[in-house]
Amino acid sequence: MSASRGTTGVITLRRSVTFLVIAVVAMTACSRGFQLRKYSTNDALYAASLGEFNKKKWDNAIMGFEKLTLDMSARDTLLPLSHWYLAWSHENQQEHILAATSFSRLAESFPDDSLADNALLEAGNAYLRLWRNPELDPQYGTLAQAQFRTLIGVYPESPLRPVADAAMLALDDRYAAKDYLNGMFYVRRGAFDSAIIYFKSVVKDYPNTDHARLALLRMVEVYLRPQMNYKDEAAETCTTLRTAYAGDKDVAKTCGAAADAVAKVVKPAADSAVPVRKPPR
Repeated sequence: MSASRGTTGVITLRRSVTFLVIAVVAMTACSRGFQLRKYSTNDALYAASLGEFNKKKWDNAIMGFEKLTLDMSARDTLLPLSHWYLAWSHENQQEHILAATSFSRLAESFPDDSLADNALLEAGNAYLRLWRNPELDPQYGTLAQAQFRTLIGVYPESPLRPVADAAMLALDDRYAAKDYLNGMFYVRRGAFDSAIIYFKSVVKDYPNTDHARLALLRMVEVYLRPQMNYKDEAAETCTTLRTAYAGDKDVAKTCGAAADAVAKVVKPAADSAVPVRKPPR
């Protein structure tokens, strides 16, 4: 019995010593870690923060650069760079909103700095990463669009202009996809008039996207539905499709079927009292 107690006591003592050693090591590591109070000047803190950034210690970099953005004079040449690295530290942590805010602040505070156009582009990209699914609320897409549009308007000669233009086209495609998917939602539920409204919106607002072609194709299909039977409108839409997308296989297939459907129409007698349903405008 006493031997058992003695063994238990030894084990307990060893565990206590082990925990004590771990605690001491942890405290020592913390005391040697990145601490803002160690750096008495902004230049020293900038150099240390940049070192943490290069070592991919994003939390430490954020601490350092955030303090610098608050403490530095507006005339300090390191202030724009501090905003830049703070933004990228957030971005590397997948903190896209904080990153976009920091990039935007750089561009707003230092519009003449060489990083201003870069910052606007990266702010737009950060917001864009938050709107991956066109079916979701386009709030962040709108914010991204504002950044790209500002870059194009304020820095038209920037070498990043083509990148911003491409980003705007990509955003148009997402907006077009959103309206197109809304139209398909109403098609599946038999609300064909509402579907046509959304498809027309895609064609009008985003004519340079492929969703405009898809929307026109779906319009032909909806017009030919028995519930709609707008064969003249289907024919007109096919004329538009053949003009804009000559040689397209989908256009040939869909409009070939439309032509066959129109050819089979038997016109009623002139005195027939068949009601005619008007398409939505």
